[in-house]
Amino acid sequence: MFITETTLRVRYVETDQMGYAHHSNYIVYYEYGRVEAMRNLGMSYREMEESGVMMPVIDSASKYIKPAFYDDEITIKITVPELPTVRMRFEYRLFVNNQLIHEGHTTLVFVNKSTGRPMRAPQQMLDLLQPYYA
Repeated sequence: MFITETTLRVRYVETDQMGYAHHSNYIVYYEYGRVEAMRNLGMSYREMEESGVMMPVIDSASKYIKPAFYDDEITIKITVPELPTVRMRFEYRLFVNNQLIHEGHTTLVFVNKSTGRPMRAPQQMLDLLQPYYA
C-alpha cells in the first residue's frame, strides 16, 4: 500500500470569523496532498497531463473531527489503498500536533484528454506503484 505524507500551514485567508480553517478548504488540502503524493512517488500531475491524461474527482467525502486554526501546521497522511485501474482512491488523515483532526477520501478517474473518455491508469504510474502492492 502506498502511504506518504506532507505538511502545510493554515493561512489567514483560509479561516472564518471564528479563526477555524473553513470547511471548504479541506478539499483544497486534499488536492495539495494528492499532488505531493504523486511527486513523492516520482511522477508529477503536470507530466501526466502533458502526456494526455487527466484525473477529475468523481467522489469525495469528509469527516470533521476537530478544527484547525490559523497558522496550525497540518500533516496530511495520504494512502492509496489499492493499485489503480480506471479509478484511483486517495484516503486522507489530517493531524495537528499528532492529533487527528480530519479524515476523508477522494476517488478520481483517469480520462484521455483528447477524447474525454475514461481510460486505464498510465503504465508509468502502475510501474511506480507496483512495488507497494507486491
